[in-house]
Amino acid sequence: MPDNASQTAVTSLRRPDYGIDAPGVPALFGAAGLACCLIAARPWPGQIPLAALGALLLANAGIYLHTTLRGKLRIWERELDRVGLRGDEQLLDLGCGRGMVLIEAARRLPSGQAVGADLWTKDQSGNSAETTLANAAAAGVAERVAVHTANMTELPFADNSFDVVTSAMAIHNIRVPEARYRALDEAMRVLRPGGQLLIADPWPMARKYAAYLGQGTLRPLGPGYWYGGPWLGVTLLRVVKQG
Repeated sequence: MPDNASQTAVTSLRRPDYGIDAPGVPALFGAAGLACCLIAARPWPGQIPLAALGALLLANAGIYLHTTLRGKLRIWERELDRVGLRGDEQLLDLGCGRGMVLIEAARRLPSGQAVGADLWTKDQSGNSAETTLANAAAAGVAERVAVHTANMTELPFADNSFDVVTSAMAIHNIRVPEARYRALDEAMRVLRPGGQLLIADPWPMARKYAAYLGQGTLRPLGPGYWYGGPWLGVTLLRVVKQG
């Protein structure tokens, strides 16, 4: 498991590369849309509806790629600014992936640390601890970033260890509902009293998290976080741990 000491073995990039979330999804949208348009190019009774479907699928692919390559980064920059960090906090990012939230947090923590936890599954293209550390080096924040291979349902951290806990489109990937709730319990356990929990996940999931925790505010994050359209929009749950 790579941690800060592993960074010496990582080759730096010229700039962070955060990959594509579930790359097969936009590829499927794009391929299906192109196929529909090609079939609709020949005159036949269903030509117009099929062409419209093809255009919709291509638009979905474009919106999805904008979100995963640009939109979500801008939104997390905004949301991290809203947290009001002093700069000396300890922040934990659950399901950190290639480090987008982790690194943006580290930029705001000149005397703190951003810690990432992940199992490095293939939900994101090129996902690995080494890639995350390379991205941190490319961003110039390697000394303020650490990563751990850890399950969100059983975190290797002491109670009340972090001032902020974040998670971006990760908890919903846990298939068993009871396990998702254990991840929420773990997030709250390692969060210090008065600390903030920020979870970005699809609306139905975020609503269930808030109901389970019995607290928190929900806010849609808008078109910049649509994975193809508003039906796959992302909602932010913000919880402040009572002390």
